[in-house]
Amino acid sequence: MTPRSFLLTQELSDYVRANSELPDDVAADLLAETAAMAERGEAPATFQIAPEQGAFMQLLTRALRVRTAIEIGTFTGFSALCIARGLPDDGSLLCLDRNPDWTAVARRYWDRAGLGSRIELRLGDALPSLQGLPANETFDLAFVDADKTGYPAYVEELYPRLTPNGVVLLDNTLRGGRVLDPQSDDDRAVVGLNAALAADERWETVLLPLADGLTMLRKR
Repeated sequence: MTPRSFLLTQELSDYVRANSELPDDVAADLLAETAAMAERGEAPATFQIAPEQGAFMQLLTRALRVRTAIEIGTFTGFSALCIARGLPDDGSLLCLDRNPDWTAVARRYWDRAGLGSRIELRLGDALPSLQGLPANETFDLAFVDADKTGYPAYVEELYPRLTPNGVVLLDNTLRGGRVLDPQSDDDRAVVGLNAALAADERWETVLLPLADGLTMLRKR
């Protein structure tokens, strides 16, 4: 049940993970609990990011010297755990999600990792929560892994709230390859956004073939 990129065979996926930073006991237990929840039908397996994506996000957070981050769509907290671990001791991560059950799992593991004081969780619909934040240049990094039809609005609301050179990461921007033949409103929303971002001069944009597609935006 561990997620892997649709672009990789199982053997290549295993090789990638074996030659990347491995999850420690806390992260591994969180991934295992989330997989067990998916097997019991208590959570969608497709909501979990791949371990190598988490390692990349942790490394990127640290390399960019991010101090303040925001996440839209937290699920059971693995991505937030990775981002928070990349922050300095006085750094902060704001998580926006509306599911109290899944995020309760997240809180347990954040506390177990000693990161609870770095992470603030706000429950409720993400867009109003985001719009309610001051439109000041606050965040160095944003990660968006939520409703795909909402991505355009999230990107617009994040722009004024990012610091200069701030980075946005958008998950699932290849949609399992369906960007070439959209099958749903989510697929079509992502296809439209991908094209719009590539032409938007406010952003420096690259779509990385990592996991299910990870678009990186830098605020010019």
